[in-house]
Amino acid sequence: MLDIQSIREDFPILSHKVYNKPLIYFDNGATTQKPRAVVEKIENGYYNVNANIHRGVHFLSQEATEAHEEARKTVQRFLNARSAQEIIFTRGTTESINLVASSFTDACMSAGDEVIVSVMEHHSNIVPWQIQAARKGICLKVIPMNERGELQIDAYRQLFSERTRLVAVAHVSNVLGTINPVKELVEIAHEQGVPVLIDGAQSVPHMKVDVQELDPEFYVFSGHKVYGPTGIGVLYGKEEWLDRLPPYQGGGEMIATVSFEKTTFNELPFKFEAGTPDYIGSTALAEALRYVDRLGMEQIAAYETELLRYATEGLRTIAGARIFGEAAQKGAVLSFLIGDIHHYDMGMLLDRLGIAVRTGHHCAQPLMQALGIEGTVRASFSFYNTKEEIDTFIAAVDRVRKMFSL
Repeated sequence: MLDIQSIREDFPILSHKVYNKPLIYFDNGATTQKPRAVVEKIENGYYNVNANIHRGVHFLSQEATEAHEEARKTVQRFLNARSAQEIIFTRGTTESINLVASSFTDACMSAGDEVIVSVMEHHSNIVPWQIQAARKGICLKVIPMNERGELQIDAYRQLFSERTRLVAVAHVSNVLGTINPVKELVEIAHEQGVPVLIDGAQSVPHMKVDVQELDPEFYVFSGHKVYGPTGIGVLYGKEEWLDRLPPYQGGGEMIATVSFEKTTFNELPFKFEAGTPDYIGSTALAEALRYVDRLGMEQIAAYETELLRYATEGLRTIAGARIFGEAAQKGAVLSFLIGDIHHYDMGMLLDRLGIAVRTGHHCAQPLMQALGIEGTVRASFSFYNTKEEIDTFIAAVDRVRKMFSL
Protein backbone atom coordinates (compact mmCIF):
# COMPACT_ATOMS: atom_id res chain seq x y z
CA MET A 1 0.00 0.00 0.00
CA LEU A 2 1.20 3.51 -0.80
CA ASP A 3 1.56 5.96 2.08
CA ILE A 4 -0.15 8.84 0.30
CA GLN A 5 0.29 11.45 3.01
CA SER A 6 4.00 10.72 3.22
CA ILE A 7 4.24 10.89 -0.57
CA ARG A 8 2.46 14.25 -0.64
CA GLU A 9 5.11 15.66 1.66
CA ASP A 10 7.64 14.99 -1.11
CA PHE A 11 5.75 17.46 -3.36
CA PRO A 12 5.83 20.94 -1.74
CA ILE A 13 3.54 22.50 -4.37
CA LEU A 14 0.64 20.38 -3.13
CA SER A 15 0.53 22.44 0.08
CA HIS A 16 -0.04 25.67 -1.88
CA LYS A 17 -3.32 27.55 -1.98
CA VAL A 18 -5.07 28.91 -5.07
CA TYR A 19 -7.55 31.77 -4.55
CA ASN A 20 -7.25 30.97 -0.84
CA LYS A 21 -8.35 27.39 -1.49
CA PRO A 22 -6.14 24.30 -1.04
CA LEU A 23 -4.68 23.37 -4.43
CA ILE A 24 -6.21 20.26 -5.98
CA TYR A 25 -4.05 19.35 -8.96
CA PHE A 26 -5.89 17.17 -11.48
CA ASP A 27 -3.88 18.15 -14.58
CA ASN A 28 -1.33 15.36 -14.41
CA GLY A 29 -1.91 14.34 -18.03
CA ALA A 30 -0.39 17.68 -19.08
CA THR A 31 2.52 17.55 -16.64
CA THR A 32 3.20 16.09 -13.23
CA GLN A 33 4.53 17.84 -10.15
CA LYS A 34 8.12 17.19 -9.07
CA PRO A 35 9.30 15.54 -5.86
CA ARG A 36 12.00 17.14 -3.74
CA ALA A 37 14.52 14.50 -4.81
CA VAL A 38 14.26 15.56 -8.46
CA VAL A 39 14.56 19.29 -7.74
CA GLU A 40 17.49 18.64 -5.41
CA LYS A 41 19.16 16.59 -8.15
CA ILE A 42 18.90 19.55 -10.52
CA GLU A 43 20.28 21.91 -7.88
CA ASN A 44 23.16 19.58 -7.08
CA GLY A 45 23.98 19.20 -10.76
CA TYR A 46 24.32 22.91 -11.34
CA TYR A 47 26.03 23.67 -8.03
CA ASN A 48 28.43 20.72 -7.83
CA VAL A 49 28.75 18.74 -11.07
CA ASN A 50 28.29 21.30 -13.85
CA ALA A 51 30.62 20.87 -16.82
CA ASN A 52 30.12 20.04 -20.49
CA ILE A 53 30.34 16.32 -21.01
CA HIS A 54 32.10 13.65 -23.09
CA ARG A 55 35.10 15.49 -24.49
CA GLY A 56 36.51 17.14 -21.37
CA VAL A 57 39.56 15.68 -19.63
CA HIS A 58 39.14 17.59 -16.37
CA PHE A 59 37.53 16.19 -13.24
CA LEU A 60 34.14 17.92 -13.43
CA SER A 61 33.64 16.97 -17.05
CA GLN A 62 34.43 13.34 -16.30
CA GLU A 63 32.08 13.34 -13.31
CA ALA A 64 29.23 14.93 -15.30
CA THR A 65 29.81 12.49 -18.17
CA GLU A 66 29.61 9.51 -15.84
CA ALA A 67 26.38 10.83 -14.30
CA HIS A 68 24.80 11.38 -17.73
CA GLU A 69 25.71 7.92 -18.98
CA GLU A 70 24.57 6.32 -15.73
CA ALA A 71 21.24 8.10 -16.27
CA ARG A 72 21.05 6.42 -19.68
CA LYS A 73 21.54 3.04 -18.00
CA THR A 74 18.79 3.90 -15.50
CA VAL A 75 16.38 4.53 -18.39
CA GLN A 76 17.53 1.30 -20.03
CA ARG A 77 16.72 -0.66 -16.88
CA PHE A 78 13.41 1.16 -16.41
CA LEU A 79 12.24 0.17 -19.90
CA ASN A 80 14.10 -3.17 -19.89
CA ALA A 81 15.90 -2.29 -23.13
CA ARG A 82 18.63 -4.69 -24.21
CA SER A 83 21.35 -2.07 -24.35
CA ALA A 84 22.02 1.49 -23.19
CA GLN A 85 22.89 2.21 -26.84
CA GLU A 86 19.18 1.88 -27.59
CA ILE A 87 18.36 4.89 -25.38
CA ILE A 88 18.45 8.28 -27.12
CA PHE A 89 17.93 11.43 -25.07
CA THR A 90 15.68 14.02 -26.74
CA ARG A 91 13.69 17.06 -25.60
CA GLY A 92 10.53 14.99 -25.16
CA THR A 93 7.94 12.80 -26.85
CA THR A 94 7.32 15.34 -29.60
CA GLU A 95 10.96 15.56 -30.63
CA SER A 96 11.33 11.79 -30.41
CA ILE A 97 8.45 11.26 -32.83
CA ASN A 98 9.73 13.99 -35.15
CA LEU A 99 13.15 12.32 -35.14
CA VAL A 100 11.68 8.98 -36.18
CA ALA A 101 9.33 10.59 -38.72
CA SER A 102 12.18 12.46 -40.41
CA SER A 103 14.87 9.78 -40.30
CA PHE A 104 12.58 6.83 -41.02
CA THR A 105 10.91 8.57 -43.94
CA ASP A 106 14.28 9.52 -45.42
CA ALA A 107 15.62 5.99 -45.11
CA CYS A 108 12.61 3.77 -45.67
CA MET A 109 9.78 5.56 -47.48
CA SER A 110 8.92 6.99 -50.87
CA ALA A 111 5.86 8.62 -52.42
CA GLY A 112 2.74 6.50 -51.94
CA ASP A 113 4.07 4.61 -48.92
CA GLU A 114 1.78 4.48 -45.88
CA VAL A 115 1.89 5.08 -42.13
CA ILE A 116 -0.93 3.74 -39.95
CA VAL A 117 -1.99 5.90 -36.98
CA SER A 118 -5.14 5.86 -34.84
CA VAL A 119 -8.09 8.23 -34.52
CA MET A 120 -7.10 9.01 -30.92
CA GLU A 121 -3.57 10.25 -31.57
CA HIS A 122 -2.12 13.40 -30.04
CA HIS A 123 -1.16 16.01 -32.62
CA SER A 124 2.47 15.11 -31.94
CA ASN A 125 1.84 11.77 -33.63
CA ILE A 126 -0.12 13.26 -36.53
CA VAL A 127 1.55 16.50 -37.60
CA PRO A 128 5.09 15.08 -38.04
CA TRP A 129 3.72 12.51 -40.48
CA GLN A 130 1.72 15.18 -42.32
CA ILE A 131 4.91 17.21 -42.69
CA GLN A 132 6.52 14.15 -44.25
CA ALA A 133 3.44 13.67 -46.42
CA ALA A 134 3.92 17.18 -47.80
CA ARG A 135 7.66 16.60 -48.29
CA LYS A 136 7.71 13.04 -49.58
CA GLY A 137 4.17 12.19 -50.66
CA ILE A 138 3.55 9.52 -48.02
CA CYS A 139 0.00 8.70 -46.89
CA LEU A 140 -1.75 8.33 -43.53
CA LYS A 141 -4.26 5.60 -42.73
CA VAL A 142 -6.35 5.84 -39.56
CA ILE A 143 -7.51 3.08 -37.20
CA PRO A 144 -11.14 3.76 -36.16
CA MET A 145 -12.59 3.19 -32.70
CA ASN A 146 -15.90 1.99 -31.30
CA GLU A 147 -18.34 3.96 -29.14
CA ARG A 148 -16.45 3.00 -25.95
CA GLY A 149 -13.24 4.50 -27.26
CA GLU A 150 -11.52 1.21 -28.12
CA LEU A 151 -9.59 0.66 -31.34
CA GLN A 152 -11.26 -1.67 -33.83
CA ILE A 153 -8.72 -4.44 -34.33
CA ASP A 154 -10.44 -6.02 -37.34
CA ALA A 155 -10.44 -2.66 -39.12
CA TYR A 156 -6.77 -2.24 -38.19
CA ARG A 157 -5.89 -5.52 -39.89
CA GLN A 158 -7.61 -4.34 -43.06
CA LEU A 159 -5.52 -1.17 -43.27
CA PHE A 160 -2.29 -2.98 -44.14
CA SER A 161 -1.16 -3.08 -47.74
CA GLU A 162 2.05 -3.73 -49.61
CA ARG A 163 2.80 -0.02 -49.20
CA THR A 164 2.50 0.05 -45.38
CA ARG A 165 5.88 0.97 -43.90
CA LEU A 166 5.18 1.87 -40.25
CA VAL A 167 2.51 1.82 -37.52
CA ALA A 168 2.58 4.73 -35.03
CA VAL A 169 0.07 4.59 -32.16
CA ALA A 170 -0.42 5.84 -28.60
CA HIS A 171 -0.10 3.37 -25.75
CA VAL A 172 -2.68 5.36 -23.73
CA SER A 173 -5.03 8.05 -25.07
CA ASN A 174 -4.45 11.41 -23.41
CA VAL A 175 -8.17 12.22 -23.83
CA LEU A 176 -10.07 8.97 -23.40
CA GLY A 177 -7.64 7.16 -21.10
CA THR A 178 -7.96 4.09 -23.30
CA ILE A 179 -5.08 1.65 -22.78
CA ASN A 180 -4.55 0.34 -26.28
CA PRO A 181 -3.58 -3.33 -26.76
CA VAL A 182 -0.18 -2.37 -28.10
CA LYS A 183 1.33 -5.83 -27.77
CA GLU A 184 -1.41 -7.18 -30.06
CA LEU A 185 -1.02 -4.22 -32.43
CA VAL A 186 2.72 -4.88 -32.62
CA GLU A 187 2.20 -8.59 -33.28
CA ILE A 188 -0.25 -7.89 -36.11
CA ALA A 189 2.14 -5.37 -37.66
CA HIS A 190 5.06 -7.79 -37.40
CA GLU A 191 3.02 -10.46 -39.18
CA GLN A 192 3.04 -8.01 -42.09
CA GLY A 193 6.74 -7.23 -41.68
CA VAL A 194 5.96 -3.67 -40.54
CA PRO A 195 7.80 -1.91 -37.66
CA VAL A 196 5.96 -0.03 -34.91
CA LEU A 197 6.43 3.21 -32.97
CA ILE A 198 4.59 3.53 -29.64
CA ASP A 199 3.86 6.91 -28.04
CA GLY A 200 4.31 6.20 -24.33
CA ALA A 201 3.83 9.74 -23.00
CA GLN A 202 0.69 8.75 -21.06
CA SER A 203 1.71 5.19 -20.18
CA VAL A 204 5.22 5.39 -18.70
CA PRO A 205 4.08 7.40 -15.63
CA HIS A 206 1.28 4.99 -14.79
CA MET A 207 2.25 1.40 -15.61
CA LYS A 208 5.20 -0.92 -16.03
CA VAL A 209 6.59 -0.77 -19.56
CA ASP A 210 8.85 -3.56 -20.83
CA VAL A 211 9.96 -2.82 -24.38
CA GLN A 212 11.32 -6.32 -24.89
CA GLU A 213 7.94 -7.80 -23.97
CA LEU A 214 5.92 -5.32 -26.04
CA ASP A 215 8.50 -5.60 -28.86
CA PRO A 216 8.04 -2.29 -30.74
CA GLU A 217 10.88 -0.97 -32.87
CA PHE A 218 10.52 2.47 -31.25
CA TYR A 219 9.06 3.67 -27.94
CA VAL A 220 9.01 7.31 -26.79
CA PHE A 221 8.15 9.29 -23.66
CA SER A 222 8.65 12.64 -21.90
CA GLY A 223 10.41 13.28 -18.62
CA HIS A 224 8.01 15.94 -17.34
CA LYS A 225 5.04 13.55 -17.41
CA VAL A 226 6.84 11.04 -15.20
CA TYR A 227 7.79 13.47 -12.38
CA GLY A 228 11.00 14.60 -14.07
CA PRO A 229 12.02 17.97 -15.51
CA THR A 230 10.77 19.60 -18.68
CA GLY A 231 12.91 19.60 -21.80
CA ILE A 232 14.12 16.00 -21.54
CA GLY A 233 12.67 12.87 -23.12
CA VAL A 234 13.58 9.48 -24.48
CA LEU A 235 13.54 7.62 -27.75
CA TYR A 236 14.04 3.90 -27.34
CA GLY A 237 14.90 2.22 -30.61
CA LYS A 238 16.02 -1.28 -31.45
CA GLU A 239 19.70 -1.09 -32.21
CA GLU A 240 19.40 -2.59 -35.68
CA TRP A 241 16.85 0.07 -36.62
CA LEU A 242 18.76 3.00 -35.15
CA ASP A 243 21.80 1.82 -37.09
CA ARG A 244 19.77 1.92 -40.32
CA LEU A 245 18.42 5.44 -39.88
CA PRO A 246 20.31 8.61 -40.85
CA PRO A 247 20.97 11.32 -38.23
CA TYR A 248 18.17 13.76 -37.47
CA GLN A 249 20.40 16.76 -36.73
CA GLY A 250 24.05 17.62 -37.33
CA GLY A 251 26.62 19.13 -35.01
CA GLY A 252 28.94 18.29 -32.17
CA GLU A 253 29.07 14.80 -30.61
CA MET A 254 27.12 13.07 -33.39
CA ILE A 255 30.22 13.06 -35.60
CA ALA A 256 33.19 10.70 -35.82
CA THR A 257 35.24 12.79 -38.28
CA VAL A 258 34.60 16.04 -40.17
CA SER A 259 36.33 17.50 -43.19
CA PHE A 260 35.08 19.93 -45.79
CA GLU A 261 34.75 16.98 -48.13
CA LYS A 262 32.96 14.47 -45.88
CA THR A 263 31.58 13.77 -42.41
CA THR A 264 31.35 10.34 -40.81
CA PHE A 265 28.91 9.77 -37.96
CA ASN A 266 29.42 8.60 -34.41
CA GLU A 267 28.25 5.27 -33.01
CA LEU A 268 25.00 4.84 -31.12
CA PRO A 269 23.55 6.49 -29.16
CA PHE A 270 25.56 9.61 -29.98
CA LYS A 271 24.63 9.61 -33.66
CA PHE A 272 21.24 11.06 -32.68
CA GLU A 273 22.41 13.46 -29.95
CA ALA A 274 23.80 16.52 -31.73
CA GLY A 275 25.05 19.37 -29.58
CA THR A 276 25.42 19.64 -25.82
CA PRO A 277 23.02 17.17 -24.21
CA ASP A 278 20.79 18.13 -21.31
CA TYR A 279 23.05 16.35 -18.85
CA ILE A 280 21.34 18.05 -15.90
CA GLY A 281 17.93 16.98 -17.17
CA SER A 282 19.02 13.40 -17.84
CA THR A 283 20.25 12.88 -14.29
CA ALA A 284 17.08 14.47 -12.88
CA LEU A 285 14.95 12.22 -15.10
CA ALA A 286 16.85 9.21 -13.78
CA GLU A 287 16.11 10.38 -10.23
CA ALA A 288 12.41 10.62 -11.10
CA LEU A 289 12.43 7.08 -12.49
CA ARG A 290 14.13 5.82 -9.35
CA TYR A 291 11.48 7.60 -7.29
CA VAL A 292 8.55 5.87 -9.00
CA ASP A 293 10.45 2.58 -8.95
CA ARG A 294 10.73 2.85 -5.16
CA LEU A 295 6.97 3.36 -4.92
CA GLY A 296 6.38 0.44 -7.28
CA MET A 297 4.65 0.69 -10.64
CA GLU A 298 2.15 -2.03 -9.77
CA GLN A 299 1.12 -0.19 -6.61
CA ILE A 300 0.89 3.09 -8.51
CA ALA A 301 -1.30 1.52 -11.21
CA ALA A 302 -3.60 -0.13 -8.66
CA TYR A 303 -4.06 3.06 -6.63
CA GLU A 304 -4.67 5.27 -9.66
CA THR A 305 -7.20 2.75 -11.01
CA GLU A 306 -9.07 3.01 -7.72
CA LEU A 307 -9.01 6.83 -7.93
CA LEU A 308 -10.42 6.64 -11.47
CA ARG A 309 -13.20 4.26 -10.39
CA TYR A 310 -14.11 6.49 -7.46
CA ALA A 311 -14.13 9.68 -9.53
CA THR A 312 -16.13 8.06 -12.33
CA GLU A 313 -18.80 6.85 -9.92
CA GLY A 314 -18.99 10.30 -8.36
CA LEU A 315 -19.29 12.07 -11.69
CA ARG A 316 -22.12 9.77 -12.77
CA THR A 317 -24.22 11.08 -9.88
CA ILE A 318 -24.24 14.56 -11.43
CA ALA A 319 -27.19 15.36 -13.71
CA GLY A 320 -26.22 15.86 -17.35
CA ALA A 321 -22.74 14.33 -17.01
CA ARG A 322 -21.29 12.81 -20.19
CA ILE A 323 -18.09 10.79 -19.90
CA PHE A 324 -15.93 10.31 -22.98
CA GLY A 325 -13.93 7.11 -23.02
CA GLU A 326 -15.25 4.04 -21.24
CA ALA A 327 -12.88 1.37 -22.49
CA ALA A 328 -12.55 -1.84 -20.54
CA GLN A 329 -8.84 -1.07 -20.09
CA LYS A 330 -8.44 2.54 -19.06
CA GLY A 331 -5.87 4.81 -17.42
CA ALA A 332 -6.49 7.48 -14.80
CA VAL A 333 -8.02 10.05 -17.17
CA LEU A 334 -11.58 11.34 -16.89
CA SER A 335 -12.86 13.48 -19.78
CA PHE A 336 -16.38 14.83 -19.45
CA LEU A 337 -18.95 17.51 -20.15
CA ILE A 338 -21.90 18.60 -17.99
CA GLY A 339 -25.04 19.42 -19.98
CA ASP A 340 -24.35 22.29 -22.35
CA ILE A 341 -21.86 24.03 -20.06
CA HIS A 342 -18.85 25.00 -22.14
CA HIS A 343 -15.72 23.15 -21.10
CA TYR A 344 -13.83 26.44 -20.77
CA ASP A 345 -16.46 27.86 -18.41
CA MET A 346 -16.33 24.75 -16.27
CA GLY A 347 -12.54 24.85 -16.11
CA MET A 348 -12.43 28.54 -15.21
CA LEU A 349 -14.95 28.16 -12.41
CA LEU A 350 -13.26 25.04 -11.02
CA ASP A 351 -10.00 26.99 -11.00
CA ARG A 352 -11.60 29.65 -8.78
CA LEU A 353 -12.40 26.82 -6.38
CA GLY A 354 -8.75 25.74 -6.31
CA ILE A 355 -9.08 22.80 -8.71
CA ALA A 356 -6.72 22.53 -11.68
CA VAL A 357 -8.14 20.62 -14.66
CA ARG A 358 -7.44 20.81 -18.40
CA THR A 359 -10.01 22.07 -20.90
CA GLY A 360 -10.13 22.14 -24.70
CA HIS A 361 -9.29 19.70 -27.46
CA HIS A 362 -6.19 18.38 -25.66
CA CYS A 363 -4.12 18.44 -28.86
CA ALA A 364 -6.44 15.83 -30.34
CA GLN A 365 -8.71 17.72 -32.70
CA PRO A 366 -9.35 14.76 -35.06
CA LEU A 367 -10.58 12.78 -32.05
CA MET A 368 -12.88 15.63 -31.04
CA GLN A 369 -14.29 15.68 -34.55
CA ALA A 370 -14.93 11.94 -34.32
CA LEU A 371 -16.75 12.50 -31.02
CA GLY A 372 -18.75 15.38 -32.47
CA ILE A 373 -17.63 17.90 -29.84
CA GLU A 374 -15.25 20.85 -29.59
CA GLY A 375 -13.53 19.82 -26.38
CA THR A 376 -13.89 18.35 -22.91
CA VAL A 377 -12.98 18.97 -19.30
CA ARG A 378 -10.22 16.53 -18.36
CA ALA A 379 -9.29 15.46 -14.85
CA SER A 380 -6.17 13.29 -14.78
CA PHE A 381 -4.93 11.66 -11.60
CA SER A 382 -1.64 10.77 -9.96
CA PHE A 383 -0.56 8.68 -7.00
CA TYR A 384 -0.36 11.85 -4.86
CA ASN A 385 -4.07 12.61 -5.33
CA THR A 386 -6.67 11.47 -2.79
CA LYS A 387 -10.30 10.44 -2.60
CA GLU A 388 -10.92 13.47 -0.39
CA GLU A 389 -9.75 15.69 -3.25
CA ILE A 390 -12.09 13.83 -5.59
CA ASP A 391 -15.00 14.43 -3.19
CA THR A 392 -14.22 18.15 -3.28
CA PHE A 393 -13.94 18.02 -7.07
CA ILE A 394 -17.30 16.26 -7.54
CA ALA A 395 -19.01 18.74 -5.21
CA ALA A 396 -17.42 21.63 -7.14
CA VAL A 397 -18.58 20.28 -10.51
CA ASP A 398 -22.12 19.96 -9.16
CA ARG A 399 -21.91 23.48 -7.74
CA VAL A 400 -20.98 24.82 -11.18
CA ARG A 401 -23.86 22.85 -12.70
CA LYS A 402 -26.29 24.50 -10.34
CA MET A 403 -24.87 27.92 -11.20
CA PHE A 404 -26.03 27.27 -14.76
CA SER A 405 -29.48 26.17 -13.48
CA LEU A 406 -29.05 22.68 -14.89
